[in-house]
Amino acid sequence: MQLEHIDSGRAFDFGKTSQDYAQYRDIYPYSLYEKLIRFGIGAKGQEILDLGSGTAVLPINLYETGARFTATDISENQVEYGKQLALEKGLESIRFRVCSAEDTGFADGSFDAVTAVQCFQYFDAPKAAREIARVLKPWGVFCKIFMDWLPYEDEKIAEMEQLVLRYNPAWSGCGFEQFRYCYPDWAEGLFMIDTIHSYNADLTFTKEAWLGRIRSCRGVGASLSPEEVAAFEADYRDILKKYEEPLQLKHQIHIEIYRKL
Repeated sequence: MQLEHIDSGRAFDFGKTSQDYAQYRDIYPYSLYEKLIRFGIGAKGQEILDLGSGTAVLPINLYETGARFTATDISENQVEYGKQLALEKGLESIRFRVCSAEDTGFADGSFDAVTAVQCFQYFDAPKAAREIARVLKPWGVFCKIFMDWLPYEDEKIAEMEQLVLRYNPAWSGCGFEQFRYCYPDWAEGLFMIDTIHSYNADLTFTKEAWLGRIRSCRGVGASLSPEEVAAFEADYRDILKKYEEPLQLKHQIHIEIYRKL
């Protein structure tokens, strides 16, 4: 994938990171899932389409709610790893499809809710919004979720970003600050805002889990050559030696829920 507004147009492919992604990207705190359920995402019998699902992290973690999930991603490799994880956990009813967010191929009004976790920035927003509205039932909801690390509040994260930028100066997935919401252009005429919720959380990682999470990110595993990834890993292991385990790392989580007009 290549997008002009991301990494100065440098190509990236999360399919290259699928093994690490499956092992290390189930990182969202339990509080996120509790909040989603409270906000009406994951009700029993609800039909939910998860766009940009990667290895199906959200469907797997909300499976026990009784909602019915369809996980989609543009990467065939990500979908295959998601299928494998779901099978290993005995979650056979999760459906999978390889497709883009802009052209899912589902019938009009197929879903009660559509979710997109940590991925909406990779979509063609106006096209994806129209597609989301099309596949939603009347008054269905679209839930957009993003989790940022906070480098200006956590020196460990700032140090990691500096190392990634040394290997990949074009990487734009850095420098996040506290969230400020404004109603987006892509929602105009399609959605009304239902819920906006943002909160901070200190997430706990072992050094190995954090290294795997960073190795699977866009700026490293999805962009660099295997040789560069190995060199980055060696350098980062040296940096992490000075910190005690477990690592406590500052993040902010954003939940935006839009209701179809």
